[in-house]
Amino acid sequence: MTQINETYGGQICVITGAASGIGRALAIKLGQAGAMLALSDLNEEGLAETAQLAGADASNKIITDKLDMADRDAIASYATRVQQALGSAKHVFNVAGIARVGTFEETDLTAMEKVVDINFWGVVRMSKAFLPQLIETQGHLTNISSVFGFIGYPGNAHYCASKFAVRGFSETLGIELKDKGVKIHSVHPGGIDTNIVRNAEIDALPEGIEDRDQLQARFESAAKTSPEDAAQVILSGIRRGNKRILIGTDAHLISIIQRIFPRNYSPILKWMMEKWRGNKLP
Repeated sequence: MTQINETYGGQICVITGAASGIGRALAIKLGQAGAMLALSDLNEEGLAETAQLAGADASNKIITDKLDMADRDAIASYATRVQQALGSAKHVFNVAGIARVGTFEETDLTAMEKVVDINFWGVVRMSKAFLPQLIETQGHLTNISSVFGFIGYPGNAHYCASKFAVRGFSETLGIELKDKGVKIHSVHPGGIDTNIVRNAEIDALPEGIEDRDQLQARFESAAKTSPEDAAQVILSGIRRGNKRILIGTDAHLISIIQRIFPRNYSPILKWMMEKWRGNKLP
């Protein structure tokens, strides 16, 4: 914790998706480290709770805003709001995202567009809005992709497409902005124990799954990492200057398998997921 305090104390940190999950965990850890926080989410009740947990009662350096990642104008205005309230951002964490379940054939194009609009274009909009500040502070832009930014997975064409896009976008920015001192980090969590599946919209359930509760139970059996541990890995990875940050044993295994078997990873990963859900892997 001492190293986190030294790295992030007094820094202006912007976190989207801060009402729960990884966003909330990051806010709490950074608040404890003495960072100044700009927290946003659509869930105002959860956002207010996060602010309290992050130390809002004892600090006037935490601001909260309801923010829609699909609203280009609101995001552009938000960057100005943060700068006027706290100063120029040193860290921007693009955490906000949504999930959806259903094959491409079963999913309406409007639904596909919504996932990509939030998960990818939301990241792009935030990155564009805060880029001048990050260039000024020679700061860090941290974008949450996924292990599904490495692999295709049935029933998740929309989600995988958005997370592949975040990875490609982040890696390209890392090259373009290197000489300007802005550091880009692409984060790839495996199974994290968050509400993302519980809140997901469902077009069609996967084969063998009867209802949302069973889908949630299946996800929870594979979600081996807590949001708090995920936040710790992210903050430590940024401090070490890692361009790619993998979270969880499952993420590391998936990354290795994809690199070894780039064309034939699907049956191997299917077997691995079944074993993982059965708690037969560490």
